[in-house]
Amino acid sequence: MSIFMINTKKKQKVIADFKIHEDDTGSADVQIAVLTERIEELSRHLKKHAKDNHSRRGLLQMVSQRRKFLNYLKKTDEKRYLKVVKKLGLKK
Repeated sequence: MSIFMINTKKKQKVIADFKIHEDDTGSADVQIAVLTERIEELSRHLKKHAKDNHSRRGLLQMVSQRRKFLNYLKKTDEKRYLKVVKKLGLKK
């Protein structure tokens, strides 16, 4: 298992907090939350290992992917977008 992957229990908790319906694992809300968790873990790693440029590239890709999901959610359902942003403590 990669050191940058969040563990299964943590991921299941994040999914449970953000799912829209019972079988939801892939909605934009859930994916934004999971990406945010991974971004936070990778950020902690990069604080210790400042010269790890390969991981920094991965972090930038995850941030970009999360931004795309947030833009999609804002465009399709503004209420859900605001709820997710507030719950995760992200900037608008």
